[in-house]
Amino acid sequence: MRMPPRFGPPDKGFFPFEQADVSHIRRKWLDLPYAGVSPAQQLDIYLPSEGDGLFPVILHLHGGGFELGDKRDMPLLPLLQGLERGYAVVSANYRLSGEAIFPAGLQDIKAAVRWLRANAPSYHLDGNRIAVWGGSAGGYYVVMVCLTADVLEFDDPGLGNPDYSSRVQAGVDWFGPIDFLAMDAQLAESGLGIPDHSEAGSPESRFMGAKITDIPDQVRRANPMTYVQADVPPLLIQHGRIDPLVPVQQSIELARKLGECVPNDRFEFEILENAGHGDPAFETDENIARVFRFLDRYLK
Repeated sequence: MRMPPRFGPPDKGFFPFEQADVSHIRRKWLDLPYAGVSPAQQLDIYLPSEGDGLFPVILHLHGGGFELGDKRDMPLLPLLQGLERGYAVVSANYRLSGEAIFPAGLQDIKAAVRWLRANAPSYHLDGNRIAVWGGSAGGYYVVMVCLTADVLEFDDPGLGNPDYSSRVQAGVDWFGPIDFLAMDAQLAESGLGIPDHSEAGSPESRFMGAKITDIPDQVRRANPMTYVQADVPPLLIQHGRIDPLVPVQQSIELARKLGECVPNDRFEFEILENAGHGDPAFETDENIARVFRFLDRYLK
């Protein structure tokens, strides 16, 4: 079985989540509700220290296997470097699998995008320039948001602001899972990690509400590759070669599918050699600068 994460809910016997220190950021709004169905539907807004905007927006989507994680966890830190580059940074929570199964989390994130557009002027944001960026489960949501802008079943108007679009202008996917049903075979092929994603208690099965091998049609509905189409927002995909949790083949196959349907200038795919899951290699100054060059191209 997969070893439990170091950080998780205290009532499950894990250490409390390690959270980023945002006390030094002067201009911020914390725990703003973007919908009213669940306490999870909240976001934080951080602004650059100077200027009136309107600032382009980076929306952070946290990871945690669809069952753990918080908008203020440590993976937020590299994104906050965007404040020094003229970006507003927003970090959103969404319903986790212990509360609601697919597609609830995706509907929440789309509702957050709509809320940002509806309320952009009040928070010095440019609602026409929004990018999503996330790792692991957050990377999955990045790809789904980018590929399903026109899939109405994933936009719940009951979550608010139905007259606004949930389409984003760019996305950064760090090592997100894509094809849940292929993960175990890919791990077995590579010899990395433990092929247990198809078990009834796996994060993917809990996310889907049933053992994924028992509901293949539902799992295909949750597979971003089901929705690949030419009009995808620009997407940067990065994955570690030796990822033992989400195999690199997940992103390789996504890039292959995109290459069949999408103009080459609409997506970029890079493998970070000798990097694992959530590896520090993703957060080096060099790689963060590379990601911001990508975002600058489409949001500035």
